[in-house]
This record gives sequence, C-alpha cells and structure tokens, in this order.
Amino acid sequence: GIYGGFLLGTRSVSGLAFYDWESTELIRRIEITPKNVYWSENGELCCITTDESFFVLKYNPEAVEKAQGNREEIGEDGIEEAFDVVGEIDETVKTGVWVGDCFIYTNSVNRLNYYVGGEIVTIAHLDRMMYLLGYIPKDNRLYLGDKELNIVSFSLLVSVLEYQTAVMRRDFETADKILPMISKEHRSRVAHFLEKQGFKSQALAVTCDPEHKFELAIQLGDLKTCYQIAKEAESEQKWKQLAELAISKCEFGLAQECLHQASDFGGLLLLASSAGNAQMVAKLGDTAQKAGQNNVAFVSHFVLGRLEECLEVLINTGRLPEAAFFARTYLPSQVSRVVELWREHLAKVNKKAANSLAEPQEYENLFPDWKNALKTEAYLKPQRQRAIPADKFPRVPPNHERVPVDEMQQAEEQGSFTFVRGPGDDDDDDDAGDDFEQAPDTTEQSVRAPSPPPQKKETAPPDPAPSKTEMDDIEKELELDLENMNIDNVDTSISGRFTYPDDLAGGQKCPDK
Repeated sequence: GIYGGFLLGTRSVSGLAFYDWESTELIRRIEITPKNVYWSENGELCCITTDESFFVLKYNPEAVEKAQGNREEIGEDGIEEAFDVVGEIDETVKTGVWVGDCFIYTNSVNRLNYYVGGEIVTIAHLDRMMYLLGYIPKDNRLYLGDKELNIVSFSLLVSVLEYQTAVMRRDFETADKILPMISKEHRSRVAHFLEKQGFKSQALAVTCDPEHKFELAIQLGDLKTCYQIAKEAESEQKWKQLAELAISKCEFGLAQECLHQASDFGGLLLLASSAGNAQMVAKLGDTAQKAGQNNVAFVSHFVLGRLEECLEVLINTGRLPEAAFFARTYLPSQVSRVVELWREHLAKVNKKAANSLAEPQEYENLFPDWKNALKTEAYLKPQRQRAIPADKFPRVPPNHERVPVDEMQQAEEQGSFTFVRGPGDDDDDDDAGDDFEQAPDTTEQSVRAPSPPPQKKETAPPDPAPSKTEMDDIEKELELDLENMNIDNVDTSISGRFTYPDDLAGGQKCPDK
C-alpha cells in the first residue's frame, strides 16, 4: 500500500516506511502494520491507524534536515529523531480527518470523537456506520455520510478547535485573541482541556463552572477566589476544603472563620489546642455544649482544667456512672451529690441496685484515704486553674510522673499548703467531720479546700430507763385504762405480750395478764 501526505508512505511486510518526495531518501522505517495514514494540513502531525489502535506522531523537520547534513546519523531504519510519539489510543478508527491540530474520527462503536493534546472528546453517538466527509470552518459544521448517501452534519465550533490548536502550539497570545469568540457554554470544555494540558491558571481564568473553578483554585492555592466561591455557595464541604488549604498556608485566622462556617467543632478544637489559644478553647467549649457537641465540649473543658464543667457535661447527658467515677478521680467533694443523682435514676429501674451504691458520706470506711483525697483536690485546684505558658513545657513534669497526694502532704509539712478545720471541731477526734475553710493567707500557695457534704446529725441517745417506782405507777395506770376499756368480740384464745415503747422501757416486755 502507498499513502500520500507530507511524506510518501509505503506499506510492506516489514512495516511502514516514509520517504522524502523529492529525494526519495528513507526518512524513517516503523515496524507497524498500518491500516491508514492521516497527515495534518501543516505536516506537523501524523496519525497511523491499525486494526486495534491508532498512534499520533509529531514530525520534526529540523532533526531530519540536520541528519541529512550529517550522513552518519542515518541508520538502516532512517532517522530515529524524525518522529516523536504524541499518544497511543486503543480505539479502532474507521474514518478520520485533521482540523488544525485536532484529529476527528469515527470508531468501531459508531462514536464521533476528536483527539487533541491527549484528550478525547465525544461529539456525538451515531446510530449507524457513517463516514467523515469533511469540515467547513465558516459554517462550524462537520459533515458525514452513510452508504445510502444520506448526509448528516454536526456543530463543531471552529473557535474551540483553533483555541485548542493554539494551546497545543504553546501560542497563548493567539489563544487569548480567540477566547472572546468562544461562547460561555463551551468554555467549561476548553477549561477542562487546559487543565489536562497542565495550564491550571489559564483554566481558572476561562472556566465558568463554579464547581470546576473552586477545584482549580484549591489546586492553585488561590485563597481569595476560594473564599469568594465558598461564601456564595454556602457549602459546608467547601468551607472545610478552604480551611485545610488555609491551615497549610498558615492562614490561621481564615482557617478559624472557615471552620466556624462549616460548624467543624473537631477542627476548631485541633486548631485552638495546637495554637495554645486558651480563650478560643474556652469559647469553643461553651459553644459546642450549646450545640450538643458533648464530646468536643468535654475535651475543651478538660484541657483547660475546668473539671466542674466536665462533670456537668456528664451529668446533663445522663452519663451518671461515668460522672461518679470522674468525680471520684478528680472531684472527691462532688461524689456524694453525683451518687445521689445516680441512685435516683437507678431506682426507677432497679431499686435494690440503687440502694447498694455506697458513697463516702455514709460509708467513709469504704473509701480509703478519703480525707487525703479531699485535701489533694483543694491542693490541685489552683494549679489546674492557672494557665501555664507553652515555653514552660520542658520544665513541667508529666502527669504520669506525679503523685498528687505525696505533693500535698509535702506541701503541708513545708507550710506552703494549709488545711484549716472549722471552729468547734475536735482535732483529736478522727471520726469527726472535717470542715474546710479558707486558710489564712500565710503563703502564696495556701488554698481553700472545698466543703464536703454536710455530715448527718447523730441521733440523740435514748433517755435512761424509768426507775422501779415509776414502773409500778405506769403499770397501775395501764391496768386502770384496760379495765375501763369496752372490748367487743375479742378472741380470748390468743394471748400475747405487750411491749413497751423503746423510749419508755428500753424494750422490756409487760408480764401476761
């Protein structure tokens, strides 16, 4: 077979060979069995089709001219640098034609496509096998025909093809002149073409699709454009994407605003804690609690040492068992209150289980070192409420290395922490309740211990048993009262004993009558 075009092509058993028309010198031999060869109008591009695929090659006349001047560079297969492979596509081409740098073709599944710059664009789906006749630029129409000589045309803007051709040639000056002639509904296609060619900034300027524009702005790191689109769209997902971009560019103020707009409490907590912004963490804890984001609210309060707020979060969310253990660990003075709430809640389901709950106000013997725990809470309270600068971190011992009870006892011995009993308490009575009051301001580290739950008042001891004379008088009065009583229908077969009230006879029984 012989193929025309910018070079003379011949097909043989060994493959395809290209020759110069004038000198008939071998330019390049390619080991391929072609079905057809299509050349572009300017002779820069060549499409070689086979039974299963097609190849797009770029012809280099400068390399050919240089090699012809130096005969040593020409081998048995011709000039190796004569062609560069632009692309290989696994499609079977039935008919094709070049329009600028765009190769328009029909394939084996009756689709009308065009290939430009490595991108395949589908123009139409055909209902039967049709053959390309040509393209008329002034009409912006592509004409096809079938075996019955029916003619069909499709719209294909020459401005789009010319723009894509100019981009492929890296002639952006010409491309900018052509762009105003492209309608807005076709600019998104052009923008996607530019993006695939790696010209994302040009694609951002060309596209009219807000979604595509936002994605391009994210890829280019254009915070201003992203912010404008996110504000107009009011999309939570866009605000989150912009927040990530702002953080990567250290624009923490913008990131904070974006996270607020997206209601991303987890992201705000990460940002605030990483920046060491205690005021922001405190505000976030209150806001998250109002919004029902209890996990974020709990962590926000906890990192600030606001243990009372943490406890209230657990109580308000019905996590009373967790609240009780939290109080036992961090806030011993609140254990009795929380256990009482737990009892009330549990009693609605299982009263026996509720009564089995013990708390230190009633069973202090079940809580070893309970008083030391209360003292330690008072000792640690000013420490957890004090914000420590970040530069002090290397000198602050980690929690797992500390023993708070030992620290409290050592502070008591040194006099830097004072625990004062309430007035009227007997210091020698270990069973007496301790009343925690504000310690005298003898040192800067003296703290006020929290007041424990009020102790139950002890029941007054019973009065001493009456004397024998008093007992005789009481028995006589009772006998007179019984004689004067009118008792009807009494079963005399039943005998029993009458028991004095404990406050009268100390539980002694009256003899039978």
